Amino acid sequence: MLPLEASGLVIDWTQMTTYNTIMSLAAGAGLITLVYFGRALATQKDLHLESWSMAFAAPGIILFITGMHMTLTWPFAKYFPFDNIIFGEPSFGFGIVLLIAAFYLWKRGRTISESADPAAYLAGVSRPLSLLVFGFGLCLIAIAFAGVLFQLFAAPPEEPISGAFAEYPMVEAIFMSGLFALVGLGALLFPFAIRTFKRGSTFTKLQWVMAIVWGVSGLGFFLFGALNFFTHIGLIVNTMG
Repeated sequence: MLPLEASGLVIDWTQMTTYNTIMSLAAGAGLITLVYFGRALATQKDLHLESWSMAFAAPGIILFITGMHMTLTWPFAKYFPFDNIIFGEPSFGFGIVLLIAAFYLWKRGRTISESADPAAYLAGVSRPLSLLVFGFGLCLIAIAFAGVLFQLFAAPPEEPISGAFAEYPMVEAIFMSGLFALVGLGALLFPFAIRTFKRGSTFTKLQWVMAIVWGVSGLGFFLFGALNFFTHIGLIVNTMG
C-alpha cells in the first residue's frame, strides 16, 4: 500500500528512482526504426548503413543502461516491485539486441552493401538470433496477461491526465497490456517473417502483420513516453508531501 496523509498520496521519491519515461520513448523509437529499416532493406538500393547503425545505437544505449540498472537494482521495489520486471527486463533485452544490430551494421556495412541482396543477407544473419527474439515475444505476452489479470499500470489520481482513470484500473491495464501484447506478437512472428525476406519481393502477410504491430505499438510507447514527461513530473509535484 502507498502511504496516505491528510493531503493525499505521499511518495518518498528518494526510494523510487523513476526513468521509465525515457525508456518508453527509446523503446518506441527503436521499434519504429526497425520497421523503417525493414522497409528500406526491401525497397532501397542506397542504404547508408552507417546512419542506420546510429539510429539503432542511440535508443539501444538508453535501453541497455536504464534496463540493466532497473533489472539489477529494482528501484521500484518499495512501491511497485513488479514494474522492475515489466519495464526493466524487456528494455534490457531490447537494448542489447539494438546495440548488437548497430555494431554489426557499423562493422560489416560494406560487406552487406556489396552483397547480391542485403535484405536476404541480413535475414540470414539474423536467423540464429530469432530464437531469443521469439523468447522475448513469449515474455511480453506473459506480461500482457499479467497486466490485465492483476489490473496493473493504473495511475494514482494524483497523476495528471492518466489519473483521471484511477477509478477504472482496467482502462490503463488494457491499454498498456495491449502495447506489450502487440510487441510480443511481432516478436513471435519475427523468425517466420524473415524466412522469405529479400529485396524487391512482395511483403507476405506475416511481414505486414509484424510491421503493423511493431509500428503501432512503437508509436504508442513513443507518444506515451513523451506524455509521461508531463504526467510523471506532475505526479512528483503532487506527492512530494
